[in-house]
Amino acid sequence: MKCDKQMMRLYAVTDRAWVGKMTLAQQVEAALQNGVTCVQLREKHLDKAAFLAEAKEMADLCHRYGVPFIVNDEVEIALASGADGVHVGQEDMAAADVRQKIGPEMILGVSAHTVEEALAAVRAGADYLGLGAVFTTSTKADAEAMPRATLEAICRAVEVPTVAIGGISEQNILQLKGSGVDGVAVVSAIFGAEDPGAAAARLAALSSQLAE
Repeated sequence: MKCDKQMMRLYAVTDRAWVGKMTLAQQVEAALQNGVTCVQLREKHLDKAAFLAEAKEMADLCHRYGVPFIVNDEVEIALASGADGVHVGQEDMAAADVRQKIGPEMILGVSAHTVEEALAAVRAGADYLGLGAVFTTSTKADAEAMPRATLEAICRAVEVPTVAIGGISEQNILQLKGSGVDGVAVVSAIFGAEDPGAAAARLAALSSQLAE
């Protein structure tokens, strides 16, 4: 499975901080039923065995809905779970090394904060770029907001799909219109919502306006 711009339209990144009334799998399925076009499993505190079991469950779930499944950071878990790809940040394994490990077919996503980082990631084999944080965000306390001019410059500089991330909500998503991004990656806007499915549906409708 290779990456296209439509796949980036509404990209859900998991966060178990809001697991309670629903399990993470139930939250993800609700999102899948309501317009999410890609799912990334991000787990910072699970041990490897639990992470792998969860990744296999999520891979099966996403594939039932025909939606690509990406694992954050953990290349070996991505390979072992049947994930469609892996996403790495600038502080994780080098993109070129990840590409060598996962081969040519799996999707490789890379976070970028500058035009230089973006171009380097593409040269290293990135299939898409995560750009941000575009707004201040509670899920990454050390993330400074990316200037709009930088976001636009990166989108002009690369031909691979781009997804904006960081502090995106129903209230500010349309501020990204005209920036050149192909879609949005959201965390709390879906998983922190009282009804993740309804939130995903509203965000799907809004994100479809970004390309207009």
